[in-house]
Amino acid sequence: KKVDLSGFSDPTHLEEILLYVDAIAPANTAAKASVDIALHDLAGKIIGAPWHRMYGLNKTNVPDTTFTIGIDSDEVVREKTREALGRFNILKIKVGGPDDKRMIEAIRSVTDLPLAVDANQGWKERSEALDMIFWMRERGVVMVEQPMPKSDLDSIARLTEESPLPIFADESVQRLADVERLKGVFSGINIKLMKCTGMHEAWKMRTLAQALGMKVMMGCMTETSCAISAASQIYPGMDFADLDGALLIGNDCFDGAKLENGKMIASDLPGIGVLPIFTLPVPQRGG
Repeated sequence: KKVDLSGFSDPTHLEEILLYVDAIAPANTAAKASVDIALHDLAGKIIGAPWHRMYGLNKTNVPDTTFTIGIDSDEVVREKTREALGRFNILKIKVGGPDDKRMIEAIRSVTDLPLAVDANQGWKERSEALDMIFWMRERGVVMVEQPMPKSDLDSIARLTEESPLPIFADESVQRLADVERLKGVFSGINIKLMKCTGMHEAWKMRTLAQALGMKVMMGCMTETSCAISAASQIYPGMDFADLDGALLIGNDCFDGAKLENGKMIASDLPGIGVLPIFTLPVPQRGG
């Protein structure tokens, strides 16, 4: 309700408009992302092209998206793994606790697909993290997200230097201002639209990280196909992706990017490439 765009004459002036939106209030990054995504969709429709074309990206040149297997009993883990077979080419495992090895061994009893792991800051000691990473590499793990507490950058930098696997920042990176200080600390960054205020800043983060020689990953929260489709416009040419958010919900209200052979493929519709599955109510100002 604080957003008033009546002072802007052209919705394609994204830099100017989103600078204003970002200044309205601190934080609230997901709310700002919703405005950003809506503006990108509108601008794309006015121009008549999907954003992946305007970015100059090949929408099929994308990494496989991971599919997340949550921490659970061995039986449930095996069942969830079997359900993913044939649809996904890489799985993502939540680790960082006492069940790490058990979880991976349970998955390995079902499949030899490559694995990505997200420790969610769970390993507190660098030596512990390094031992786990070497153990995991022998079992087909190919990348590690946020192995240690987000503020312990010195330990993470040493871990990255010694690690046989790439180490990606998640909680340690929120927005564009965080990227440059993480060079030499992490191998790469995980960009999420809901954390960085949307597509406009995500594109800047991607461009800066790659210019600094860092790897880039497109991530997500639990989101509808609206946000996943927006992310799918940006992620061609990235190194990793975790865009399964809309596949984990039962009430998706949009139709957009599609899972094809383990990859999220953007639509060619103008804008972010989504259509509502059903008519959404129009919010009333002040209601």
